[in-house]
Amino acid sequence: MSPTTGSTTWTFAQTAGEAAPGCGEAGTIAAPLPPEPRLDMPATEVGDVVAMAALLADRTRSGILRLLACGPCCVCEMAAALGERQNNVSMHLARLREAGLVRAVRHSGDARWMFYERDEERCAAAVAALAEVLR
Repeated sequence: MSPTTGSTTWTFAQTAGEAAPGCGEAGTIAAPLPPEPRLDMPATEVGDVVAMAALLADRTRSGILRLLACGPCCVCEMAAALGERQNNVSMHLARLREAGLVRAVRHSGDARWMFYERDEERCAAAVAALAEVLR
């Protein structure tokens, strides 16, 4: 039995009477034709979302954001947890700070220590932007 939509169908003939993948019967497969091309569709701007996805595609940067979900951390803590060198973690933190996903705060008792925390509002905006593309 071949599914159809309206009266227009296209067929794909199987060779040597083989069953189509995922089908229990041999022969031809009928499926609806695709709609007419929509050449007047407006272009969507996804540059910022692509940049955010590229930023998060790095394992170290994603790991940093995941660690910071539990609260502020210093570079030495993140480096130990991620198995990375501190200078490498610092470089990735700089990229996350430029994107506004992470901010640096000095320790209140000892100003020599710099801690990093997530900017939850900006992270939520990034999640929403990515979700918009994927919906």
